[in-house]
Formats: sequence, C-alpha cells, structure tokens
Amino acid sequence: MLVLILSVVVLLVIGGCVCVFWAARGDAPRWARGVARATLLGSGLARSASRSSRSQRSDGDD
Repeated sequence: MLVLILSVVVLLVIGGCVCVFWAARGDAPRWARGVARATLLGSGLARSASRSSRSQRSDGDD
C-alpha cells in the first residue's frame, strides 16, 4: 500500500514538473498553467518549511 501511495506522489511530482516546463515555453493551456502555478507554490512552501526546520535544528545545537 505504501508503495502505491509513493508511486502516485512521484507521478504527481513528475506531472507538475512537466507542466512547469510546458508553461515556461509559453504554449501551455490554461489548466497546465494552473498546475504549474500550484507546483511552484508547493515547491516554495516545502523550501520555506525546510529552511525553518534547519534553523530550529541549528538553534538547538548551540
């Protein structure tokens, strides 16, 4: 079951990356631009969460 869930997540990530590339080329339909926007938003949220967890870990090490 876990393999199935991880496979779906990987496929969604790959699909999001394809939509970002497609939208960057400029000839993507509206739905692909929406998926690309959501993918970039999710990426930014994951990046900020990673930064905050790293800063909390480094504060605890001192």
